[in-house]
Amino acid sequence: MTASHAPEGYVCPFCGLVAGDVSDPENRCELTDLVYQDEDVMVFIAVDGFGDHEGHAMISPTEHYETLYDLPDRVLQRIGLMARQVALAQKQAWSPDGVSTRQHNEPAGNQHVWHYHLHVFPRWHDDQLYRHLRHPVAPEVRAAKARELAAVLDAGPTRLP
Repeated sequence: MTASHAPEGYVCPFCGLVAGDVSDPENRCELTDLVYQDEDVMVFIAVDGFGDHEGHAMISPTEHYETLYDLPDRVLQRIGLMARQVALAQKQAWSPDGVSTRQHNEPAGNQHVWHYHLHVFPRWHDDQLYRHLRHPVAPEVRAAKARELAAVLDAGPTRLP
């Protein structure tokens, strides 16, 4: 377990989403962002977007682990398997030209939410994803994207024996 970088009194927005309570004023998540949740992982639409194509997904453990270094093997396996299923669902739901993933650890790694999460971005030719600053995505846009992705996401292949 690595040392936490969360500030004193930190209220984790992703733990709030897991618990179904996003009432903390600092929590920008909405319950309608949730695409999928089970005992190990959840999939939800990110509150921030990059560029013109809003609505990328994030995969996070349902239990609080701050970084990649802290994840139990089973949870890491589930996240990896879910990343493939989310990418396939994005291809089916939105027909992007490709998919990218990225994940950040610790302040120097550009982490700013202190609960592990893996970004899964639908990509389009010349979208210049990595040249855009993040910007807020409206809750109604996120809710629509969550419904579209949930309609085609098959979590079955992510289950481990």
